[in-house]
Amino acid sequence: MASYLQIENISKSYGPKVLFEKIGFNINEGDKIALIAPNGTGKTSLMRILAGKDKSDSGGKIMFLKDIKIAFLEQDYPFDPEKSIFEQVMSSSVEFTKNLDQEHLWEYEHRVIKFLTNFNLNNPDQKMKELSGGEVKRVALTQMLASEAEFFIMDEPTNHLDIDAIEFLEGHLSRSRCTLLMVTHDRYFLDRVCNTVMEMDHGAIYTYKGNYQNFLEKREERISNYNAETDKVRNILRRELEWIRSTPCARTGKARYRINAFYDLKDRASQVYTQKQVNMDPIKGATRLGTKIINCKDLSFYYGEDCYLDNFTYNFQRYEKVGIVGRNGAGKSTFLNLLTGNNEYLGNGTVTGSLERGESLKIGYYHQSGMSFNPDDTVLDIVNDTWLLNRFLFPHEMLNNKIEKLSGGEKRRLYLLTILMQQPNLLILDEPTNDLDIVTLNILEEYLKEFSGSLIIVSHDRHFLDKLVDHLFIFCGNGLVKDFVGSYSEYREFIKEYEAEQRSQARAEEKAAKEKAAKEAAKSAPAEAPAKKRKLTYKEQRELEQLEKDLEALAAEKADLESQLNSGTLPFDQLQSASERIGAIIDETDEKELRLLELYELA
Repeated sequence: MASYLQIENISKSYGPKVLFEKIGFNINEGDKIALIAPNGTGKTSLMRILAGKDKSDSGGKIMFLKDIKIAFLEQDYPFDPEKSIFEQVMSSSVEFTKNLDQEHLWEYEHRVIKFLTNFNLNNPDQKMKELSGGEVKRVALTQMLASEAEFFIMDEPTNHLDIDAIEFLEGHLSRSRCTLLMVTHDRYFLDRVCNTVMEMDHGAIYTYKGNYQNFLEKREERISNYNAETDKVRNILRRELEWIRSTPCARTGKARYRINAFYDLKDRASQVYTQKQVNMDPIKGATRLGTKIINCKDLSFYYGEDCYLDNFTYNFQRYEKVGIVGRNGAGKSTFLNLLTGNNEYLGNGTVTGSLERGESLKIGYYHQSGMSFNPDDTVLDIVNDTWLLNRFLFPHEMLNNKIEKLSGGEKRRLYLLTILMQQPNLLILDEPTNDLDIVTLNILEEYLKEFSGSLIIVSHDRHFLDKLVDHLFIFCGNGLVKDFVGSYSEYREFIKEYEAEQRSQARAEEKAAKEKAAKEAAKSAPAEAPAKKRKLTYKEQRELEQLEKDLEALAAEKADLESQLNSGTLPFDQLQSASERIGAIIDETDEKELRLLELYELA
């Protein structure tokens, strides 16, 4: 495999904080790598250096394979608010399109429209200024994917995307033969797209072949081995210390190299690997929760002629954990603002129906636009509790850091702390996983599983939902909300089975309609002397024989796949693939059977 990227001895620091120092790694053709690291340790800085937007402090080398096409996806996509979606993509793609002839330019434009459609951006003439954050991200992804680059470098590609868009991107990248390096905290996305995990830890790079589970196992093994080696060094240090102390008056006569080695051993012995964790024990207690939480009856919300909630009736229960999913713009955040009484976010919309909140209800609302820190404030200004801050991965040396110096994930973590410190008994989280690293996500999940109150979560992180919620509110659009009891993965399986049944029913109805139309046409046709049937041509005879063989093979393949599905042992990705293949077999079988009937009638 060709080496697409070689990195040697690159470093980055901000003041006294060293992000990484003289790191190096290699990416080969076909590698699909997820870069994992805690927030604030330099992932985005590394991406910016690779994109030429920043420089290494130590020089070093960044060598891409000559003439390969590279596409970068940064977290913030620069755009002209007055341009249409299509104009924005084309004007930002000049480097890809400037040397294309008319035919290839038309092909590129066709790909752009195809990806916009797949991302549910069906009006390419819509102005960029009218788009939500998630829609802007889909425009950026369209530009990247339509380029058909050999090497994609992406910083948080799933942030702000709804689940439908994530699953489309996931499917496209997993099937693509592209090489990619991406920062992601979406664990399902990582597992289904990537074949390698690269970890940035304490300024060094570690590479693990395989999926997320393999990464966790090998990482734990690496840390255990490191600490075991430290224990050995401590034993050696103890013996050396005894030697150093054995004859103090004769110390000057001892071998200088052994004395120097002693101090090297002392430094190494102190380097025990400790994993920082978010410890939420001190803030686990929630204010006592009464029997009445929030009762909704025939609750509706209209903004102009657009309906975001239509006659919603539900009484929220004590200790229940509800997940809310749906496409961008379907009304999820609007629903949360109705529940919490944040009327300033509802604009001039019209609310009807009733909503009652319990007297003992204390809501903690983590919402997407809730961070309003003064950039000149320090971490300690925001939360004046050094013990809690330390438990939340803000060590002593960071307490006087200004907010403007924090990474996006560190700001989110600080904001989350301010919400949890209020000790709410109803915790409402609107996209809490955006910008949080995997370590923080795992600890947050464990905390929320033990949370002694009610929980409502809007999230596009499927792993997060699967671990936490008891049931889902599905926002289907036009104000319709459906309640599904079960996990998100169970919901997706239900939807796939339902859609397969609908396709099968539609095919059956179409076939019946064609047969009925043919019979009616035959009845209404004037009686004619029966025409003498002609013989099949040699080509038609061969086609008929091949169709019979194909139908037999398709039936056998379908039976085998159904047997695998019924076994209950298939992993999720193979289960999904098998279900999709059965649908394709049914379509192909219908087409071949129709053609077979045509040939039989000719014979």
